[in-house]
Amino acid sequence: MADETNLDAAPVADVAADAPREGRGGRGDRGPGRGRGGNDRGGERGGRGRRDDRGRGNRDEEGGEELIEKLVHINRVSKTVKGGKRFGFAALVVVGDGKGRVGFGHGKAREVPEAITKATASAKKTMVRVPLKEGRTLHHDGKGRFGAGKVNVRSAPAGTGIIAGGPMRAVFESLGVADVVTKSVGTSNPYNMIRATFDALTDQTSPKSVAQRRGKKIADLLGRGGAAPVEAEAEAAAIVE
Repeated sequence: MADETNLDAAPVADVAADAPREGRGGRGDRGPGRGRGGNDRGGERGGRGRRDDRGRGNRDEEGGEELIEKLVHINRVSKTVKGGKRFGFAALVVVGDGKGRVGFGHGKAREVPEAITKATASAKKTMVRVPLKEGRTLHHDGKGRFGAGKVNVRSAPAGTGIIAGGPMRAVFESLGVADVVTKSVGTSNPYNMIRATFDALTDQTSPKSVAQRRGKKIADLLGRGGAAPVEAEAEAAAIVE
């Protein structure tokens, strides 16, 4: 039997602080009179503890920039064995810098904090760059699909906000998008929704990249839609990415 616990997208630090931890620090506090080489064994265990602390410190440092971490989903699974039940946890985490980079990761462990740590590390390794229009919305509409999950994403004018729910909201908040309209069709599985959303985001292109690929100027591409040359030049100058 499998019990599922679905949590809303929340900062990882809050969930990790409330989750139970296995304390193993007591073994490193043995005195010199407990068996062979008590001081040396205690010192070795103390060294392991310092290495873990350094790992958690590096987890928050990604090139000297602050990262936004969102816990999307936690799945608890119990396996019945001879001695009772054995529990495990799987965490789905979205990580972004709020400036156009975002990634997601999945981690499994026997405890919730360890699963979140693994998922966060995996998300940082798979971050992708998404071009943003004026730093607040997408350049154009897009569609994404993964398995039975389908999503539609549309750019929106200033003041619209993030019209998205569940896992998709966590992605756009971590990405730094302020105005977007989305719709999810099909499955509500958070893993498929996240992957379908990333499928739509990876297809995003900017006028600058298209102009470089075709060997043209940005103003030439913008002027083909019927805009005046002066307006096209102004829009081209305003495009950052």
